[in-house]
This record gives sequence, structure tokens and C-alpha cells, in this order.
Amino acid sequence: MTSSPADPARWLRRFHPAAEDAVRLVCLPHAGGSASFFFPMSRALAPHVQVLAVQYPGRQDRRREDHVADLHHLADQVFGALAAEPQQPTALFGHSLGAVVAYEVAVRMREAGLPDPVRLFASARRAPSRYRDERVHRLSDAEIIDELGRLSGTHAATLADPELIQLILPAVRSDYRAIETYRHRPDAVLDCPVTVLTGADDPVVSAAEADDWRRHTTGEVEVRTFTGGHFFLVDHAPAVIELLTWSLTTRVAG
Repeated sequence: MTSSPADPARWLRRFHPAAEDAVRLVCLPHAGGSASFFFPMSRALAPHVQVLAVQYPGRQDRRREDHVADLHHLADQVFGALAAEPQQPTALFGHSLGAVVAYEVAVRMREAGLPDPVRLFASARRAPSRYRDERVHRLSDAEIIDELGRLSGTHAATLADPELIQLILPAVRSDYRAIETYRHRPDAVLDCPVTVLTGADDPVVSAAEADDWRRHTTGEVEVRTFTGGHFFLVDHAPAVIELLTWSLTTRVAG
């Protein structure tokens, strides 16, 4: 039997059980990333927060499926999977490319008349309206590997293993194409609060670009800056978990 594109079982991964009344945190990975990136976050937040990690096509258990190289289409499918789930208070957490996917999913939630996310966490990504002339998806394999090393998002052992790198490169290239060709709709303004997480030394997000998330919601926006680069959240995992716990339990309950 063929699953529909909105089948939650294809798109959403639950790593740990959570309490019935827990807030749901939907986590969307970076370019080339997979749902398993959020396994440590899920373990740390359970059982008080229910983490659903999104698995994009073309990687791990979905490696035989076609990649989605259009970000709007990707957001459509993620939203379809979430809409098929029981409705409950939901927050969105996206890292890098995932932050823009999360924003677009939140737009679709509002336009469908569903409750707004209780909060959008935008990690390591400039505001949707801030573009740069980036063409990583057009680079050679060797140049893309260099870019991954520059951002420190892929373990050095993976970059040094020819077989492993060939497995992930198609997904990386497709994801970069999706984010580099993406353009937001100026009328797509959210109402939910947004927390922007950024690294002080991130080469692809400046302080001004992070602050411009304020243009994309009528809700409260706070910017949290950590030491480190594009993958600051790995080095600062305890602080990020503390922030998420407070935002999704104490703050939401209050």
C-alpha cells in the first residue's frame, strides 16, 4: 500500500514517550540533516515536552524517496503530516534551513485556521526576507564538502569517508537548492511569539539578519545569542534545553 504524502508515519519520528498533556515540539533539521539530529533534544525534554522530529525525504529510512528541492512544497508536505495528527498545543523548532521550513509551516497553520504555534524557535537562520547571493547547490562535490566543513555541521569522520559523503551529498545539494531559491511572501506575517537563537560567529547569519525576524510576526520576538558558529546549539545543548524547557512548560503554563 502506498502512503499518502501527508502520512505522519513517513514524516514524523517520536523517540521518547511524553505525558498526555505535554506541549508538542516539532523539530525541523538543517540542510542535509535528519530527524535523528534531534534525538538528544528529545531525550532531554521527555516526558514534559513531546518532541516530533521531521524526517525529510532522501535520507536514512527515506533514502530511496525523491528529494524535495522546493521549500514551499516541502513545507506543504510537513504541514499535511502535522494536520493529520491530533490537534494539541504545538511549538516549532527549526535549525538553519529548518527554521524557514518551520516559519512556512506556521504560515500554513494560520491560513488553515488552526491554532497558532505557541512559539516558533528559529535557530541559526536569518529572517525569511533576508537573502544572500548563495549558490552552494551549484558547486562541485568537493566544494560542497568544503562548505560543510566550514560550517562544522558534519562530523569530520563523515567528511573523510568517501562512501558516507556520497550517500549524503544528494540530500545536501537538494536542500541547499531549496533554501537558496526560496523567496518568502511579504504578506505572510505570523502572530505567534518567536525566539531567535544565533551564534555570535555564525558566518551565514549576522546580528542584523537575525533581528529582522521581527518583521515576520506581530508577536513578541526575542533574540538569544550564544558563543560559537553555525552549530552553536551542539556546544550549548544544556543552555538550549533549559531555554526550551522554560519556554514550553513554565512560560506556556503561565
